[in-house]
Amino acid sequence: MCSEKERISTCIRSSAEKLGFDAVGFAPAAYLEEESLRFKDWLKNGYHATMGYMSRNVEKRLNPKELNHWARSVVVCLYNYNPVETEFSSACKISKYAYGLDYHSIIKDKLKQLADLIETESGKLHARVFVDTAPVMERAWAKRAGLGWTGKNACLINKKKGSFFFIGTIIIDLELVYDTPSDTDHCGTCTRCMDACPNKAIIAPGVIDANKCISYLTIEHKDDFPEGNENKLHNWIFGCDICQDVCPWNRFSKPHSEPAFNPKPELLGLTDEDWKYMDKIKFIELFKNTAVERTGYDALRRNLLNNEQGSRDQRSEIRDH
Repeated sequence: MCSEKERISTCIRSSAEKLGFDAVGFAPAAYLEEESLRFKDWLKNGYHATMGYMSRNVEKRLNPKELNHWARSVVVCLYNYNPVETEFSSACKISKYAYGLDYHSIIKDKLKQLADLIETESGKLHARVFVDTAPVMERAWAKRAGLGWTGKNACLINKKKGSFFFIGTIIIDLELVYDTPSDTDHCGTCTRCMDACPNKAIIAPGVIDANKCISYLTIEHKDDFPEGNENKLHNWIFGCDICQDVCPWNRFSKPHSEPAFNPKPELLGLTDEDWKYMDKIKFIELFKNTAVERTGYDALRRNLLNNEQGSRDQRSEIRDH
């Protein structure tokens, strides 16, 4: 006869699968001691660039009990966003996770449904759901929950599924049957992600200097580009997938089955000229309720102009040689 912990744990796994999550794991809510030194060094070195929020609530970020005193377990769920192979009419590129509707609301809604199902099985429950918008170290918890390891590109990599997935967490006040942490690094001697990054933003295995990262520059950075990074977007206008696209483990990634993540046909058909002359009305029409909307029209225009300038400079450099 199974224990109550085993019964609830089994129920969570089956419920998560029914809600469309690709994997789920459990870890005890405890201080992230191993990650604390690395994270504090990363902040000390200024690798978080202008993301001031990363240096706030550090102890809450490292300890779920500081965030929620009743925390006993962290439920970690993976949700695939790898699209079917698509062809864009323009050279302008946006990250795969931003092709469709904003993942925050979609994943958060599913996590809330899962929390409700847990409460139905367990009785009154303290629970909080998180999707990339709070001081929670999702990748660290996914690793502790046995869902993968941290690659040299700092992404969580799952041996069977690659890395194109969102990570959602639920902190609850129940004890569960915990998974074995993923302690093995299966990247080995491979450095494809480090070699492929055109700005050399991966300065050491698992360490990203956001000041050089295309994803940071196109999304989080709000002002003019730092000196030396003016023309380093390489046709990306929102996010970047280079370090994941070259990862050998993503040969195991399968296309997602979430209709909300599919791109609008009109987005696929945009030409370079369409992007260049896009006005604010068209921007809102195309990107309302998407991740791209969060970067704003002005930042997108800045990224487009930067790429245009970069292309001119590249052509000029070729002529000079």
